[in-house]
Amino acid sequence: MLKVALTGGIGSGKSAAGDFFEDLGAVVVDADQLARDAIERGTDGFDELVATFGDDILSNGILDRAKLGAIVFADADARIKLEGIIHPRVQDLFNEIVESSPLDAVIIYQIPILVETNSQDRFDYVITVETTLDNRISRLKKRGLKGYEIEARLQAQATDEERAKIADTVFNNDGDADQLLRQVENIYEDVLLPRAKASAN
Repeated sequence: MLKVALTGGIGSGKSAAGDFFEDLGAVVVDADQLARDAIERGTDGFDELVATFGDDILSNGILDRAKLGAIVFADADARIKLEGIIHPRVQDLFNEIVESSPLDAVIIYQIPILVETNSQDRFDYVITVETTLDNRISRLKKRGLKGYEIEARLQAQATDEERAKIADTVFNNDGDADQLLRQVENIYEDVLLPRAKASAN
């Protein structure tokens, strides 16, 4: 089994790379989805979230992620509290997936805040997806984010240089989807699959 961290700044193209890895047969896990699952209504994570931040983060009894996001991106202490609620639960969910995966699996973990949480040592291999700031901003605007929201998210994340420093491989995503796919295929077939098979023997 090989545990691979797939990181990159917001809007860099992590999800596109993750989709390509999944098409090739990797077990792809999205940390953001696990984070959503960890605080879904009815979980103890949801209860702790409301106890910590109050009913203001709810709309009709449902977690309003926009309201929560506005709080935590404007207040570093609030973000630390949120991470303290979510991160341990996300780790537990990830461990369950690892335990249920085949021994020769390549597990790709899409994790946007790898550097920020100093989590790189938990993985056998680290890939970061990078692109120009202009590309990232353009993609985020297409998602419907406003300028100030983009700025807050960019400021909260590590720099390209910090991610590249801890990466085994850097994907350049300034080109088209085919260029990114070729990079994914090459690293998967030439590096990741052989390592996963070797570790299972």
